[in-house]
Amino acid sequence: MTSAPPLDLDDPAVVADPYPAFARARAVAPVQWHEGLGLWLSFTHAESNAVLRDRRLGRVWSDKAPAERFESFNLIHRNAILEMEPPHHTRLRRLISTAFARGHVERLRPWVEALAGRLVDGLLEESGGGRSVDLLPGMAEQLPVAVIAELLGVPDADRPLLRPWSNAIVKMYEYERTREREDDAERAADEFVTYLRALAAERRRSPGEDLVSHLVSVRDSEGDRLTEDELVTTCILLLNAGHEATVNVTGNGTLALLRNPDQLRRLRADRSLLPAAIEELMRFDSPLQLFERTATADVEIGGITVRQGQKIAALLGAANRDPAVFAEPDTLDVGRAENPHISFGAGVHFCIGAPLARVELQATFGALLDRTSSLELGGEPVRRPEFVIRGLAELPVVLSR
Repeated sequence: MTSAPPLDLDDPAVVADPYPAFARARAVAPVQWHEGLGLWLSFTHAESNAVLRDRRLGRVWSDKAPAERFESFNLIHRNAILEMEPPHHTRLRRLISTAFARGHVERLRPWVEALAGRLVDGLLEESGGGRSVDLLPGMAEQLPVAVIAELLGVPDADRPLLRPWSNAIVKMYEYERTREREDDAERAADEFVTYLRALAAERRRSPGEDLVSHLVSVRDSEGDRLTEDELVTTCILLLNAGHEATVNVTGNGTLALLRNPDQLRRLRADRSLLPAAIEELMRFDSPLQLFERTATADVEIGGITVRQGQKIAALLGAANRDPAVFAEPDTLDVGRAENPHISFGAGVHFCIGAPLARVELQATFGALLDRTSSLELGGEPVRRPEFVIRGLAELPVVLSR
């Protein structure tokens, strides 16, 4: 008789709220084999942290087959810093960090704060008279895409192209995919690559102060520079990873505050808690739930041996609710002082865009607090049906000044 999987991703209740299932599995063993997924799953903070940091567990990219069907999708992953290990990862991260070090994040902070304010004002106008409005298209989805577009120097007229491309590509990271979704992902990748090649060519001819211009020109002390494929892939990764996380923290986090009104009132009363609150919202309902690694040698994790070639995944959402690390882990605490969540990853793959994400989230929640006197649910939220990237499809709210 086949034993039940430690995590049933076919159960809609688990996809809707995986945290009780994580707790049940964690009580059985810190690391367990999932036959359906064909990999090990780590349910604790210590083991997930080890999965992310152990250099014998790496990101080992294998092209999706058949190669001719996924040519562009494979290209943007084969050259991605997220799919590399040292020394290739070290070289690429050094070059990207050099471009980022030119003050891009702080340059954008006033612009991001002003944009967040305008978006909240738009929601308030739309919600006048107590009407329900959807926070996601009105705020959560607009701001991070606009910020990445501004960072990269994408012209205003082209910015509506970006989110549909990203949304189609990231659907490939789920475990249950249709052929239609795969075709959509490849088409989006191909269009995105073509667009960014043209944008990079334009920045070579006429450089500006945007990140694409700096990625085109950046060199290290030895004269090394990014290839065009690396540059294109880096820009796509910044959009896909950067904006998806911010969209979903905004949606998940706002819902968490609305369902914990005492914490929303606490945050309104003491705005100095905002930085801690952002970290807590990322911990409480993680936007990325699972991150895979592959063993390049036999590795012992949590009392089991991951054999060379086997995969193991850090369950970030489970790690962030581990009672061995977080006091009352299922309680939202916007003032939580000790908060070593791993929503941004850990080790060499710690998110390079984390500072920008924090600027965006502080601006978003800051504007919601500053410009509203009341923020309430305007209906039943709708959660996206995917597990790996956890977010909402609809979040109706009612706002007033």
